[in-house]
Amino acid sequence: MATSNAVSSRLRAVRTSKRADEPSSKSTQNVFERLPPEILVKILSLLDPSALFSISHTNKLFYQLASNNALWKKLYNAELCNNKKQKPKIMNVKVLTKKIGEHSAGYWKELYFKTVAHRKMKKWNCLLGPISIHTGLPTQTEQVLRNLRVTWELTVTDMSGHKTTLGLSWSQFSETSLTLCWCGGDCLLSYEEILILQLHGVRRIALSHPSLKKLSRRSLMANLDMQSLTKCIQVIGQDQLVQLKLLQPGLIIGLWRHESSVAFIMFTLHFYKLVERSTQGSYDCSYVEPVIQPPFDDIDPEYGLHGYQLHIVLHNSECKLMSESFSQLFCHRAHISDGWIQLTAISRTNPSQHIRLLGMPTLPWKCEALKGSVENCCIMSLTLLDEFRKPFRCVTSPVSMELETAAVSYDYDGEHYLIQYKDSDIQVKMQLAKMNAKRQFVISLIVYVSVWFVNKHFSRDY
Repeated sequence: MATSNAVSSRLRAVRTSKRADEPSSKSTQNVFERLPPEILVKILSLLDPSALFSISHTNKLFYQLASNNALWKKLYNAELCNNKKQKPKIMNVKVLTKKIGEHSAGYWKELYFKTVAHRKMKKWNCLLGPISIHTGLPTQTEQVLRNLRVTWELTVTDMSGHKTTLGLSWSQFSETSLTLCWCGGDCLLSYEEILILQLHGVRRIALSHPSLKKLSRRSLMANLDMQSLTKCIQVIGQDQLVQLKLLQPGLIIGLWRHESSVAFIMFTLHFYKLVERSTQGSYDCSYVEPVIQPPFDDIDPEYGLHGYQLHIVLHNSECKLMSESFSQLFCHRAHISDGWIQLTAISRTNPSQHIRLLGMPTLPWKCEALKGSVENCCIMSLTLLDEFRKPFRCVTSPVSMELETAAVSYDYDGEHYLIQYKDSDIQVKMQLAKMNAKRQFVISLIVYVSVWFVNKHFSRDY
């Protein structure tokens, strides 16, 4: 847009004249304040949305002027006309520095961006592809995130309040999850010095003018207080160089074994609503998922206890160890025990259900020039669907295998291991038997769902 370039050049010229006239710093400092607001708003009315948004970050004055409701209402109406393939109506801009109608300053600016974002999300939701019959998730999540040019940043706050933002070191997409890693080097603090960890999804905004500064939209995905997390920390494995500490489901920190410094920080994220969580929040607030209740049913006496479908994946950053789906899982009302319903996917007493892993559970890691692999660890990604084939509970987290002292199955004469996962809503217990160094079988898989969680979702009173 030629007019926008001209306006930007005019503003740069004003700044240049300020530098050239150093003796009269006071008068040049207030050069914009001396111009009538009507003139400044008239100039800003010639800008397109991306240029207007960009110039609002110049200083406080331009932020206030560029939030003028009349400017953004004009752009909002033009956007609606363009969307309907109609010729935009020419509207005169009336200068109202505080309010237009009953709306406060910035109302139409926020409405414009919400409308554009909603329209684009509808477009990307179509491009997310059909829903998988096995996972209940869109099939093109990875491709949409790549097309949107989404990346992720980690902000580390130390005890003094100083913040350091780290760019992503590496990422790995799996079937239903994403693994993100930030390596230490000289950027990460020692483990005891970290106060807060913040994870943001970052989407680069392409502006219409190459000369304008590239902007980014950040969406808060996690805001973690390290002081509270250290109370329930769990060591899930180690090799000769690093020790892996699970701070909470989906978050591990690798520490150099003979030091307190952080080697890397790793997040694992489930695909469920990952596009929305990565793009639709704000810098300070996470994306809030709309609550959609399933249909109410007062006829079925065991509504909410049957028709479940489970999809579970075991993998690491290099390969997939297991990917299986289990349908028609149920729990009779009489079998509810200790506040949990039990869904058995693989029975220990039925050898025909046992599944061989495609490899041995390990969790490879890499940090700059060093790399290694922690044995008896992997990443579990679990998707539990309700009877309407909608995601009911989704989990992605690193897990560890613990050696069991007593054999749980006499059909396997090797060592037996247990993988456990637990949070307030769901528990997973997976038993494995090792035949030899290269053959390992899943001989039991049981998912426990909190009765409180079932009651809340299905409006029941079990």
